[in-house]
Amino acid sequence: MEVVQVLHMNGGKGETSYANNSLVQQKVISLTRPITEEAITNLYCRTLPRSLAIADLGCSSGPNTLFVVSELIKVVEKLRKKLGHESLEYQVFLNDLPGNDFNTIFKSLPSFQKQMSCQMGPGAGPCLFSGTPGSFYGRLFPSNSLNFVHSSYSLQWLSQVPKGLDNNKGNVYMASTSPPSVLRAYYEQFQRDFSLFLKCRAEELMVGGGMVLTFLGRRSEDPSSKECCYIWELLAMALNDMVSEGLIEEDKMDSFNIPQYTPSPSEVKSEVLKGGYFSIDRLEVSTVKWNDYDSEFNPSIAFSDDGYSVANCMRAVAEPLLVNQFGDTIIDEVFRRYRKIIADHISNEKTQFINVTISMKKSGHFII
Repeated sequence: MEVVQVLHMNGGKGETSYANNSLVQQKVISLTRPITEEAITNLYCRTLPRSLAIADLGCSSGPNTLFVVSELIKVVEKLRKKLGHESLEYQVFLNDLPGNDFNTIFKSLPSFQKQMSCQMGPGAGPCLFSGTPGSFYGRLFPSNSLNFVHSSYSLQWLSQVPKGLDNNKGNVYMASTSPPSVLRAYYEQFQRDFSLFLKCRAEELMVGGGMVLTFLGRRSEDPSSKECCYIWELLAMALNDMVSEGLIEEDKMDSFNIPQYTPSPSEVKSEVLKGGYFSIDRLEVSTVKWNDYDSEFNPSIAFSDDGYSVANCMRAVAEPLLVNQFGDTIIDEVFRRYRKIIADHISNEKTQFINVTISMKKSGHFII
C-alpha cells in the first residue's frame, strides 16, 4: 500500500463524506482550544511578529478545516488591538496528502474570507491562503518561514504500514491477539516518523515559533489496550465474518493492516526530548465519547443510531484504505455489519477516544 497515494478522508459533501462525519474531530478541536489559544497568545507576546505564518497540517476538508485557523487569527487580532499594535498580515498554509479534497476547501474560501473580514472589523490585515499538498514526514516549507504549526488527529497516521506484520493474521491493526513483534514494528515506525516530523518542523519554524499537536492516542502504556485499538478490532470482526462466508479473500484480509499508531503521552514526550528541537509547555490528555454527537454540535442527530453515527465516522476515514485493498463492491456490506457490531458494543461498554495534546516551542539553541 502506497500510503501517500491512498490515505485521504472521503471528499465532497455526500452522506459518507468526512465533511458530514467529522463531529468527533470537531469536539476534540473544541476540547483542546484553550491549549491552542494559550500557545498562540504566548507566541505573539514573545515574538511580536509583523506578519504571522500559520500551517495546519493534515487539514482534510469540511467545516473543521478552517475552524482552527479562524480562531487563532481572532485571538491574535483581539490581542494586538488590546495592546495597540499595528495590524498583521496572515499567511495560512493548509497541508494534507495529494489525494485530499482541496477543491472543496478552495471553493469555500471566498465566503470564509468575507466572513472573517466582517468579524475582524476595519484595520485588520489581509488573510492569505495557500494549499500545500505533501507528506508532513518530509519538508514542506522554506527554512525559518513559519511562526506557528497546528495539527489535530493527523499524526497518528504513519508514513507507511510497518514492515514485519506477516504474523498479524486476522487483525487489521495492533490487537490483543497481536504478537509482541507486531507491537514493536508499529512503535518503531512511529518513532522514525515522529522524529522526522519534529526535525522537519524545527527547520521550518522560526526560533521561538510554536506548535500544538493532538494525536488520537491512549493513556495506557500497553499499545494493544482496548482504549486505542478496539475500534479497529470491531472492524476486523466484520471483515473476518465476510472472509468466513467467502465474500472477502483470506489472503487479502491477512495482508491488510492500518498505517496508524496511537501513542501514549510518555511516548510523545520521549521523542520530543530525544530530538532536542523543542521545549514542552503543556502535555495533556482528554477524552471524547465514540458517539459524542450532542446537541452542541448537531441537534438533528443527537438521538440518532449510535452505531450508524460511529460507523459513518469511521467510514469517512477508512473507506479509501479498504477500497484500495478489497475493492468497492463490498464496502456497503462491510459497514452494515460494522454498524451492528459497534451498536452492540456501545450498548454494553463505555467507549471513548483518548486524545494526547502537546504544546511546545522551538528551542533557541537549535541551528540548521
